[in-house]
Amino acid sequence: MILLLGASGLLGHNVLRLLLERGESVRVLLRPGSSLLPGIGGHQTPFCPPTSRELASGGQIGPQRPPELQYGSLLDPDILLQAAEGCDAIVNCAGTTDMSLRKLDDYLPVNRDLPRLLCRVLDETGIRTLVHTSTANTLAPGSREHPSDESVPFAAPFDRSFYAISKKEGEEVLLDDAARHPERRIVIVNPGFMLGPFDPKPSSGTLLLAAYRRRLMAAPCGGKSFLHVRDAATAIVNAIRQGKSGRYLLTGEYLTFREFYALQAKVCGYRQRFFTLPTPMVHLAGKLGDIVQGLGIRSMLCTRNMDQLLVGEWYDCSRARRELGLPQTPVADAIRDFFAWRAGQSRKATP
Repeated sequence: MILLLGASGLLGHNVLRLLLERGESVRVLLRPGSSLLPGIGGHQTPFCPPTSRELASGGQIGPQRPPELQYGSLLDPDILLQAAEGCDAIVNCAGTTDMSLRKLDDYLPVNRDLPRLLCRVLDETGIRTLVHTSTANTLAPGSREHPSDESVPFAAPFDRSFYAISKKEGEEVLLDDAARHPERRIVIVNPGFMLGPFDPKPSSGTLLLAAYRRRLMAAPCGGKSFLHVRDAATAIVNAIRQGKSGRYLLTGEYLTFREFYALQAKVCGYRQRFFTLPTPMVHLAGKLGDIVQGLGIRSMLCTRNMDQLLVGEWYDCSRARRELGLPQTPVADAIRDFFAWRAGQSRKATP
């Protein structure tokens, strides 16, 4: 039995689908009021990537054993212990990712304190395997000539991001615990910017929707390491059996924002003019956002967020490809799968 946390999000739902498709028994702990996407149930089929027809139909799958559902706070030690009873491994995909939150303390409960509680759960249950999701931004972004690997330090501009700081502190908790308990496998995965289907909020899909079929699009000069969320899910599920204690970068294809939106326009079949926002304009937007946040108003526009959009994120994921079987699906497929699934959801919602 595998305990999965964060199953209602983009990555967590894709991890859940893959676990069920591989015939694993899964227990899901959900926050009160949250739910899974429909389509988890029915007859088991061999694992394969979702087809265009499946995505268009909303993603119905058929596991032999539907997941066990439990509800309660992820930060309640007693609930965590109850959920972990009888499990062999824990997969943590939970995280506070909202970039509009104004204080570091808003991120710490889930991103740092939950890892602390999970170490206590390992102590009290004897579970020896924990796979924890962090972010690539706890590692310095590299360059085209010298991409970063898992050995690089935490660095600017991400060392000013409350999200990245909280994730880094969570990693340190787990790495310290792994050093004290060599009999355990505490695998930390550091994904880049994930895209793909089963993104109901949407989360990262917001980046896609921001430019969809717009005649004119503007963005800063930076870029990101994009990967299909299914690739990240595959590496995470593989890590339950294969991973070693330590960190694994789960990254894919680096694209500037200009390149990314040109690719999206090509995949979706529309024309779009793009221009790069001048860096001084981006800095000014960040400073104006700082003023807005200082007035107590939540906003994603702030200096610490805008600075991240001005850098390239070059990472070397060869360790995860070698040890976790991380696939490298083209980013075009991730874009296509996101819109195919979203179109299927829209058709299902139409009376």
